[in-house]
Amino acid sequence: MNRASPPDPSLVAAIETIDAATGNARQGLPEPVFLLASRLTPMINVDLLIHDAAGRCLLTWRDDTFYGPGWHVPGGIIRFKERAADRIAAVAAGELGAQVLADAAPRVVREIFHPERDVRGHFVSLLFACRLLSPPDERRCCGPGRPRHGDWAWHTGAPADLIEQHRIYIREIEGGAADGQRPGSRTS
Repeated sequence: MNRASPPDPSLVAAIETIDAATGNARQGLPEPVFLLASRLTPMINVDLLIHDAAGRCLLTWRDDTFYGPGWHVPGGIIRFKERAADRIAAVAAGELGAQVLADAAPRVVREIFHPERDVRGHFVSLLFACRLLSPPDERRCCGPGRPRHGDWAWHTGAPADLIEQHRIYIREIEGGAADGQRPGSRTS
């Protein structure tokens, strides 16, 4: 923080305008405000590591402006004054249509950077091991052919088209793979 000079009145006025337009930050931020915040400070997010009894890992497909197409560990950014457990439940419901039970503490904490981008370019990610309490929504299950944004599928290891930023989780994704299964293959 630069305390050497008084705050610029136009900056103070701009911040007051943004603050008035933001509303209740506990409900999430308007996208332009969120994108601004993500350029100014790291975002904290939860990622859900879900393995089944066969050791397969549940991943979801994303295809968006920021990370492009690829499989990723389901996750979401913690809202202001939101508990990590509540964000985990919201991610499970929103991305999988399921309920999960998460470990009390993250399995790993990692920093994720996008090398060329400032907007949504720095995250502190808390990877929680989770167990499904209800099955994922079958309507979102990836069928044959190219996955659609929001599809989920079980994987026996890290797929080749795992988004670059989640390659830091390969060890954890493959840690649940049962002996004899070929890493990287989609099974459902």
